[in-house]
Amino acid sequence: MQPIRHPQKDFFVADILDAAPKDDTASMEHPLFALKAGDKRVRTYERNGVKVVVKPGADGCATIHDKDVWIYCISQMVEAMNRGRENISRTVRFTAYDFLTVTNRPVAGVGYQRMADALERLKGTTISTNIETPGYRKRGGFGLIDSWEVIERGQGDKMVAVEVTLPDWLYRSIESKQVLTLSRDYFRLRKPLDRRIYELARKHCGKQSHWTVQLDTLHEKTGSTAILREFRRVIRDLVESNKLPDYLVEFDDGSDMVTFYPRNISFRLK
Repeated sequence: MQPIRHPQKDFFVADILDAAPKDDTASMEHPLFALKAGDKRVRTYERNGVKVVVKPGADGCATIHDKDVWIYCISQMVEAMNRGRENISRTVRFTAYDFLTVTNRPVAGVGYQRMADALERLKGTTISTNIETPGYRKRGGFGLIDSWEVIERGQGDKMVAVEVTLPDWLYRSIESKQVLTLSRDYFRLRKPLDRRIYELARKHCGKQSHWTVQLDTLHEKTGSTAILREFRRVIRDLVESNKLPDYLVEFDDGSDMVTFYPRNISFRLK
């Protein structure tokens, strides 16, 4: 008989308040998350031999703001692994309040409701892909989370603690440390497209002094539905505002090339 490669432990308690934000490199590279709420299109993305098909649930596709649940869970798990904990599983139990404060969300009722809505969209959105993860390259499908459950409720039926089970595909990426550290200011970015552009800059700059990309290629990588002329305006605004965390952005109108430079080349990359 084959050995059990991924034994399912009961759950992992996310209780590390100072965990640095982490994101998995595969979802940073490919536009798995929608840039606007209520998007019910079936989206297909193909590049360099990788094909991703994103299918919405009843409430639409999970958005890049919904991805905060992924980032929170990944951050907790990686930090726990770095501290030598052994009780790590792909089912993560956390308090709603901790999640809301770490991700810079309101802790009033609207924050809890938005979190519940995000969990519904994450559960409903499905991905079909041939993305390679350590030890695996096969075509398959999965939900952005396998399941979620309210463990404890407070006054007014407000959720206090929840459990989220991440897909096995994502869990393998976390185990093999296929992750990158994000700026804590990532959670302060309000515009979905700014978040997506930051992800791409973080993924592609890596330890390099800069990353230069053609505007139409960047447009495709973001998954933006804006026409290229409108996307060009967004990039110009981003250059002028100079508010992208960790990176300076330059845009050459003549060549339509966008270049990202780390603000501090020695900032902690791992």
